[in-house]
Amino acid sequence: MNAKSRYDHLSSYRSQFLDTAVECSKLTIPYLIQRDEFRVTHQSLKQPWQSVGAKGVVTLASKLMLSLLPPQTTFFKLQVRDDKLGTDLPAEIRSELDLSFAKMERMVMDTVAASSDRVVVHQALKHLVVGGNALIYMGKDGLKHYPLNRYVVDRDGNGNVIEIVTKELINKNLLPKELIKEPLPVMDESFSHENDVEVYTHVRLDNNRWLWHQEAYGKKLEGSESKAPVDASPWLVLRFNSVDGENYGRGRVEEFLGDLKSLDALSQALVEGSAAAAKVVFVVSPSSTTKAQTLAKAGNGAIVQGRPDDIGVIQVGKTADFATAMTLMQQLERRLSEAFLILNVRQSERTTAEEVRLTQLELEQQLGGLFSLLTVEFLLPYLNRKLLVLQRTGQLPKIPKDLVNPTIVAGINALGRGQDRESLTSFIMTIAQTLGPDALMQYINADEAIKRLAAAQGIDVLNLVKSMEQIQQEQADAAQAQEDQLMMQQAGQMLKAPLADPSKNPMAAETVNAAMGEEVIPPLQ
Repeated sequence: MNAKSRYDHLSSYRSQFLDTAVECSKLTIPYLIQRDEFRVTHQSLKQPWQSVGAKGVVTLASKLMLSLLPPQTTFFKLQVRDDKLGTDLPAEIRSELDLSFAKMERMVMDTVAASSDRVVVHQALKHLVVGGNALIYMGKDGLKHYPLNRYVVDRDGNGNVIEIVTKELINKNLLPKELIKEPLPVMDESFSHENDVEVYTHVRLDNNRWLWHQEAYGKKLEGSESKAPVDASPWLVLRFNSVDGENYGRGRVEEFLGDLKSLDALSQALVEGSAAAAKVVFVVSPSSTTKAQTLAKAGNGAIVQGRPDDIGVIQVGKTADFATAMTLMQQLERRLSEAFLILNVRQSERTTAEEVRLTQLELEQQLGGLFSLLTVEFLLPYLNRKLLVLQRTGQLPKIPKDLVNPTIVAGINALGRGQDRESLTSFIMTIAQTLGPDALMQYINADEAIKRLAAAQGIDVLNLVKSMEQIQQEQADAAQAQEDQLMMQQAGQMLKAPLADPSKNPMAAETVNAAMGEEVIPPLQ
């Protein structure tokens, strides 16, 4: 099969997931995921009656973005394997290697900050939250995102990707001239993009490496072939939640689709009901002497003839029903805010900063399950590809894989470090409050506590925290200086004594020198 036939064949397995993704997009961000239709030039999108879904998607995607690719720190760490220290490498050079690795980590993060990677990743994360699927291609010019309606994927029984086919529109002037000169197939009359051509990219796993090429009009484009190692593929197929036996993932919105539908229906009913209740209509009795035209033309404060009993106002009388719907809406909004990690601070006069911090920590701990799959399918391949490209271009030195182990310190690992910090801080505060500060200084090793706190916060303690040798040397120097000062004070007091007066004691010089510990030089004969 060529790429187009393979794409059409695999599209049948994608239709169910695409339909669900489009439905989820309609209740949150309608323009995000649409049908696979190139021929529609303009399509009016139906807007939802509530904005809780859109706010939840943007908030959750932003939290995932800041946790996976933090702007202030690195999301990975290069470190020497512990089993190699002492055997292949001397343990004394670990500090020097850590300094070199820190420079390399900063170089990688500088390249990430200088590129548009975070913009593309944030867009992909929104697709993951809504539709559960996204595809990122790490090209030479930066990242490129493919939504679910532009690619198909095939996986083996273990969930590993074995084949990808993408579909995109490219202007025919960018294609090779030899292909344009040949007689081209007649396009469908409803196809509105006259100068665009459907180009398919076929990616497959072959002999433990990735191979891909592009096709247009059923023919392979010259110069489009490429390959990559199996552990450093530029094609990142992302899923939000994985289900055994399914080629595509499930999104966060799909898990709470019932609440979003209910909230949207209640919002529509309340908006339309409130509009009807806000409409003011006066009715005049048919037998009244007051004419309706007179009442309509009367201005504010005007005086007209008539009886008040003949004039009434139409009222909806649905206040109790509106209150019931509003209560249910508030419950749905609260559930959705918790599901999408929207921080709702309790409105009161005594809301403390500690309460806000604990609430935020509780919300962040819910990300643990969400980070697991993204760490494996996004961060690790993204890091491996970045390191491979930078090493090929000479911006980074060659890193021996058998000695150096890149470790992810963002995502679920960052949450684990945060939990360690909270537990350690609570443990030290409990000892200080129950046993007192003296017991804390007696039983807690301050050097080890500082190192563990720094490790929990991801801070490099090299040349920042003093080692035990430095502390002992400084204490010894301080003790020696204090002893010297004490001896100088004693020598000054002795010089003022009568025993040190040469007029009264001929051996005064020898006595002072002996007291100060200096060698006594006998006088010349």
